[in-house]
Amino acid sequence: MAERRRRGRLFAGDCLERLPELGRERFDLIYVDPPFNTGLSHRARRRPGPRVGGERAYDDAWGGLRAFLTMLEPRLAAMRAVLADTGSLWLHLDHRAVHDAKVVADQVFGRNAFRGEIIWVPGNGARGRGGPSVTHQTLLVYSLTGKMVWNHTDPWLREPFAKTSLSMHFKNVDEAGRRYRERVIDGKAYRYYADVGRQLGSVWTDCPAMRANTPLDPETTGYPTQKPERLLERIVRATTAEGDRVLDPMCGSGTTLAVAERLGRKWVGIDQSPVALAVSTRRLGL
Repeated sequence: MAERRRRGRLFAGDCLERLPELGRERFDLIYVDPPFNTGLSHRARRRPGPRVGGERAYDDAWGGLRAFLTMLEPRLAAMRAVLADTGSLWLHLDHRAVHDAKVVADQVFGRNAFRGEIIWVPGNGARGRGGPSVTHQTLLVYSLTGKMVWNHTDPWLREPFAKTSLSMHFKNVDEAGRRYRERVIDGKAYRYYADVGRQLGSVWTDCPAMRANTPLDPETTGYPTQKPERLLERIVRATTAEGDRVLDPMCGSGTTLAVAERLGRKWVGIDQSPVALAVSTRRLGL
């Protein structure tokens, strides 16, 4: 049975089995944060203190990388089947499997469907591995057509110009007192305002994970590997408009669903972990 809310539905089960049940429903954004192939059993914190004694949320041991990829491939194919032509799929992984998973995703979606990647820096500190320390995670972005929605003018996708650029180029001031620069490209003049900022690049350092993973912050649910709402809000704003459909087929603590609900998007969440479903249900007020 699906739990219902004004804008969304939460389903229990494996997305491989549940996605075909959605029929002709198509989604403008699919964000999937699958297991990372850590080889660990992850536990949820029900109260302040360490997670080690908490309830087991999910197991992330697959018996090797090949088995992990074997699990992932058919689920990506099921997601592809419900992705809208102008929509995008975001696959969130880390160094353990992202490079191999990209090869699999290229096969599922087609190499030409790859739109780029976001390097997310959670800010949790470095982890040594006998080489360069790992301080980032990677989000691979796919779209079935060249018409992927990307709301580049949204303030959540802008950042301030560098101080050097501001001092060198933005020397003009309009009637309203706004600083700007003008550039002529192919005979056409373009005006850029300093207060609008420039397009955000592919390395995101301003969405700290601790917002979601410290018991001192009200955003945290205690669910392991919970992602911060700021990260998902940027993705949702970048790729959808109010009323669009958002899918998280491995929804965990429900961050994607909570953000979609708050921003007026329709959503569907799926997870086979009873702990994840309980956390998401409480968080969404279902």
